[in-house]
Amino acid sequence: MIQALKPDDFLSALLAAPRPGVEKILAFYDNRARGICTDGHLLLIPLDDHLCHRGDGLFESICYRDGKIFVLDSHLQRMWDGARALALEPPLAMSEARELVCAVAHASGSDKGDIRVFLSRGPGGFGISPAECPDPGFYIVALAAKLPPADLYSRGLSAFTSAYPPKQEYLARIKSVNYLPNVLMAAEAVSRAEDVAITFDEAGNMGEAAIANVAIIDENGCFRSPEPGRVLPGTTLLCALEIADQKMPVKTGPIHIREMLKAKEMLLLTSATLCVPIVRFDGRPVADGQPGVVARWLKDELLAYMLKTGTSF
Repeated sequence: MIQALKPDDFLSALLAAPRPGVEKILAFYDNRARGICTDGHLLLIPLDDHLCHRGDGLFESICYRDGKIFVLDSHLQRMWDGARALALEPPLAMSEARELVCAVAHASGSDKGDIRVFLSRGPGGFGISPAECPDPGFYIVALAAKLPPADLYSRGLSAFTSAYPPKQEYLARIKSVNYLPNVLMAAEAVSRAEDVAITFDEAGNMGEAAIANVAIIDENGCFRSPEPGRVLPGTTLLCALEIADQKMPVKTGPIHIREMLKAKEMLLLTSATLCVPIVRFDGRPVADGQPGVVARWLKDELLAYMLKTGTSF
């Protein structure tokens, strides 16, 4: 018979239970406690927070390197824009959130890592109505991270056409915690022993990867990315568009799969890895199957840009 534990005994048992990944948690902030903690075992989010059981919340993934937080203001602005779309009132000002992110990065004790910021509807019940949740949740987690290996950029990645379609437009531009389609794409890539699944809409136009934007250098040497709509415009993609515009033609608009098959280069853009070449797509080499000159150049330019403009902590 299962024993009914007293609160102190239950908490002790919970903290003693195996906690996979706890060594990666360097520091975190929970607005219920109004403070920062560096013991990952205590990262305990209430299950009745609608973030957990309804996917009613937002998140941002932010990198920091060499003591600089990459494009912090852009990430927070996107979260606040998403909050307006969800009619979710943040429990603090954006300027306060900015200070807290810097404080958590500092408390991590490392000059490099990844940060996750979560804005949730908050705890209050297991129904679906936001009215159950009187107090929004706000959480920040700093995670240990290794720098991308150098051979990632020299060997490149393989990609394929995903069986899953892009998200609907009203969802695609909100970075919500409801990432089940992205999870399915990641599982699809594992099952096929490929690196990256890429969505395409009903007309055959490119969408995005599970956790990254995709761009191409077309046969005319133009840097091209999909138009906003059913694609989340990532912060790294926006930086890449700005940088590339100084060196080559840049165009945002539909990219049909036929154009991808003729591309000189394919690029995967994320804040963690910056710009990684995709050298195979749907079983075929992209151009000569080797990382291209734009991929190598843009990776270095993005790193320099983000270190120059990053927020010190």
